[in-house]
Order: sequence, then structure tokens, then C-alpha cells
Amino acid sequence: MQRMRLTLRLFLASAFILAVSACSAVVPPASTQENPKVTNSANVPANLPRLKGKATVELKTNKGPIVLEVDGDNAPVTAGNFVDLVKRKFFDNLTFHRVVPGFVIQGGDPRGNGTGGFIDPATRSERTIPFEIRPTGKDGKPGELLYGSTYSENGLSPRQQPPVLLHNRGALAMARSQNPNSASSQFYITLADTHQLDGEYAVFGKVLKGQEVVDQIRVGDKILSATVVSGG
Repeated sequence: MQRMRLTLRLFLASAFILAVSACSAVVPPASTQENPKVTNSANVPANLPRLKGKATVELKTNKGPIVLEVDGDNAPVTAGNFVDLVKRKFFDNLTFHRVVPGFVIQGGDPRGNGTGGFIDPATRSERTIPFEIRPTGKDGKPGELLYGSTYSENGLSPRQQPPVLLHNRGALAMARSQNPNSASSQFYITLADTHQLDGEYAVFGKVLKGQEVVDQIRVGDKILSATVVSGG
């Protein structure tokens, strides 16, 4: 199963506009993998890795180091998946295959073209994770984790109940197909505040150091190594 490239939903008025990595005039087909919707943590597959607390990950790139904070408090499954891949050395020598100036850089694809994901050697199939986000409650405090469907699918407003983890400049988030539960290994880092994505894509961390390196990344630049520095 080929994973289609990241489609980031941009909200303009009441319409969705899909930003496609290769050609903005073409909307890619829906993913061929049908993942069931997951509505609560009890239904999240038990075999998925989880991160408790926060971890620090360093990406050494050919442009310099990028230090990331990975947030297992507010995205335990998404963060756990990422840290697990780092520990497996999965990201080492992969390239950044997509760069949209003023928007995002994207990497984590073993095929290098936006169609790949992590093939779990235990199952010999692609490991995907459910969409995961923690909304702010109506009392302004962090609410319960939401799994399997986006804000728009749940009728939630990112203005009234913003996610705890926002798409600020330097946000670390998962790329996916149109299926919310299709993220695997591809991730992106934002080059600017992109709050139109809040509630629609799963943020699980942020850049602690090296945003100036992120800004210099171009298509074809390489992750030389990824290492868990602390936590995890």
C-alpha cells in the first residue's frame, strides 16, 4: 500500500483546500488502507509504543543539529511511535523530501518520495497510528485525549477549544493521508504559525533548538542521525 503525500487542510471561509506536496492542482486519491475510527484510549491497539512524559531528540542533519521536544504527556501514542522509530535508527540517512517555503519541511519517508512508511518487522506490514489530539476543555484546562477523528469530524472549534499542542512555528507533527488514522513515519516541522491546521493534524512536539537550521532545509537534505538525548 502506497501512502499518498501529506495533504494539509487549509481552512478558507467554510471550504477545505487541500495542499498537495507535488502538484497543488491535483487532489490525490483517498488512502487504500481502511483504518477503523478509534474514539477513546481504550480502543487504541495495545501493541503501539507509548511515551510517558517528555523526551528530547536530536536530529543531526547536513545543515546542522535540530533539537526536538517530544511530548508524551499530550500525545503519548504519537510521541511513542516517533521515539520508537528514533531508537530503531529508522530516520538515519533519510532525506527531507518535501519543503514548502513559509509552511513546512517534511521527512521520515524511507522511499524518499512521500509514499512510504515504517514496515514493522514483527508484522511485515506498515505500522500506522490513530489520530491523537488533546483538546482544551471548556474550563480552559487540558481535556481528555481524542482519538480517531479530527476536530472538524467531531464538530469542535479550534477557536473555542484549541488543542493543547498548537501549530506554532517550530511545531512537530505527523503527516498522513486523508484518512486521519494513517500516519506512520512521515513527520513535518512548521516554518511559521499555521493555526489553520489546528485540530486537523496531530502535533506531538516542538523545536527546542535549531529552528534556524529548519529554515535552511531544502529538498534532498539528509537526516544523518536521530538520537534520543533524554527521556523516552
